[in-house]
Amino acid sequence: MGLLVLIVFAAIVASLVAAFGRRSGGASGAYQTGDAEAEARRWVDRLGAGVTNLDGGGDPAATQALADAAERYTAASAECSRARTPAQFSLAAQTAIEGLHYIRAARTALGMDPGPDVPALGQAESIGARQRVLVGGQEHLASPRPGDATPYYYPGGVVAGRQVPAGWYSTPWWKTALVAGAAGIGGALLIDTLLEGFGHHHHHDMFGGFGGPGGW
Repeated sequence: MGLLVLIVFAAIVASLVAAFGRRSGGASGAYQTGDAEAEARRWVDRLGAGVTNLDGGGDPAATQALADAAERYTAASAECSRARTPAQFSLAAQTAIEGLHYIRAARTALGMDPGPDVPALGQAESIGARQRVLVGGQEHLASPRPGDATPYYYPGGVVAGRQVPAGWYSTPWWKTALVAGAAGIGGALLIDTLLEGFGHHHHHDMFGGFGGPGGW
């Protein structure tokens, strides 16, 4: 009987330990989700304040950057509302951080201090000098600074699986590339060669060089 009592007692202890472990794991998961939600909402709220408190002042580049920031705010708010897991809240935070890069770009275009730093978007580099780029057979201008000819800011990131440098462009070609399915064979080749030559201090054709006289 003594042995039987010990066996029963051991089984009860094991059950209690397992139940406690499940409760502890559930509590830990809840804390992780709660932390991720708080972090996401912090970035979303910061982006919302930036969109609300900044005006483009009639500057085309600043106005466009603010419009892009407002679009990211709408997307981040929706993602945050739908999120239920840490990964989903992290996605909302990343969208908001991307929007804050547009806020910094708008402030730069207005001649203001860009404001507090925000986390980098992946390993994106920046355009080093004004130059020409060719995307899908169409010529575009790119510049490290905003201007009438380059009012569209891109914070740097991945288009069709390739890193694209941050900078100001004459058209938002990356949106067209995504919509048109640039991940196809031809699109992947275009994006791949787009990265060649960034940072060179002369006009440059990213697809093999169309050069020619005149320059900038």
